[in-house]
Amino acid sequence: MVVTRFAPSPTGYLHIGGARTALFNWLFARANGGQFLLRIEDTDRARSTEAASEAIFEGLRWLGLDWDDDAVSQWARRDRHAEVARQMLERGAAYKCFATQDEIEAFREEARAEGRSTLYRSPWRDAGPESHPDAPYSVRLRAPREGTISIDDQVQGNVTWQADTLDDMILLRSDGSPTYMLAVVVDDVDMGVTHVIRGDDHLNNAARQRLIYDAMGWDLPVYAHIPLIHGADGKKLSKRHGALGVTEYRDMGYPASAMRNYLARLGWSHGDDEFFTTEQAIEWFSLDGIGKSPARLDFKKLENLSGQHIAATENAALLREIEEFLAATGAPSLDEPRRDGLFRALDFVKSRAKTIPDLLEKAHFILTRRPLDRDEKSAAALDDVSRSILAELTPHLQNANWTREALEADLNAFAEARDLKFGKLAQPLRAALAGRSATPSVFDMMLVLGRDETVARLDEAAGGAVD
Repeated sequence: MVVTRFAPSPTGYLHIGGARTALFNWLFARANGGQFLLRIEDTDRARSTEAASEAIFEGLRWLGLDWDDDAVSQWARRDRHAEVARQMLERGAAYKCFATQDEIEAFREEARAEGRSTLYRSPWRDAGPESHPDAPYSVRLRAPREGTISIDDQVQGNVTWQADTLDDMILLRSDGSPTYMLAVVVDDVDMGVTHVIRGDDHLNNAARQRLIYDAMGWDLPVYAHIPLIHGADGKKLSKRHGALGVTEYRDMGYPASAMRNYLARLGWSHGDDEFFTTEQAIEWFSLDGIGKSPARLDFKKLENLSGQHIAATENAALLREIEEFLAATGAPSLDEPRRDGLFRALDFVKSRAKTIPDLLEKAHFILTRRPLDRDEKSAAALDDVSRSILAELTPHLQNANWTREALEADLNAFAEARDLKFGKLAQPLRAALAGRSATPSVFDMMLVLGRDETVARLDEAAGGAVD
């Protein structure tokens, strides 16, 4: 069975690059009927926080990336990591190194001064137990000094390192704590991970980690090192390129389905398909669709996909997503009348919205209440002539047949009788009904608002009594 994992460090928010890695692992597991596991690599106790772990969980949940089984804490497994290091000692695959940090640093300073390699070769590698002092020691891997180390990567192809460029890495520090390299391998083996899909900034780690697999006689997982995400300028992604945390995109109003679609297209492709559902992504996803070149973050493409996903989402699901957005951003929740009105308006406001805030602005007419707070342009549209026209129109609507066809006929006839182009009538109508100059169709707004509210708003704009 295919088993993938996402293994973030809980030192901050869920980065968009990490989210893309999690998505690829999730898609591959789901595409192959396998498991997607979550491991929190919290061995850096100084920087790891519960708040950061919760931020990671929150980001994954918002994206809809559900994981199988409970999340694993790497720190909680440190005794198991140390146990494996001791087994490697017994096998002769590792050795005790009594070199102090001061001695190692002194060697490196001297090497730098003389222009030599700073790769540390421990003098304790071949020392017999009888020469060991009664002092703290680290446990180092006995790495090969000749030949090559290689992996067959599903994205990068065959990658080879010269053995003499690698040192005998530390597995256990002198205080008994395991290093990251050891912990990752032990956890992946114990969790049954079959495929390691991660950023190519970890590619060099694969050489070192392979040595641990080989030393323990463990089967190597399938590796797929994916290129990192760059900004539009081709440089490594940083804060200057915009939002980096996944929840920042949630708070900007991008739907989770659009983010899944967009993140999947950052480095993976299925023919020329740009817009696709999550179900299609699961059906299509394979490692051979991942490219070798860094993907570039493009907010215009994200916005375009976001608009397509909003338009394609069923109204009930979209309303739930809107309410989750309001809750996540601390905005007031919808009362029942606004909720009902917004649901009825979704059919015509969602088709032209790029984000949820954009949609809410287009639906402002149904979310606002009298007296309307008009923007500058709509207030200017309600001059004396316009108010007079609205005052004259109001009685015509009180007994009108409240269907789109009848309203269109009535309003066009009203405009024609006064030698007005309909646009001249529509402008004050928008101001009266929505308090905005850019709105949906006046007929769509009137149908959703209903006769009584429409007439009341026209009466208010014309300067009459307000209920």
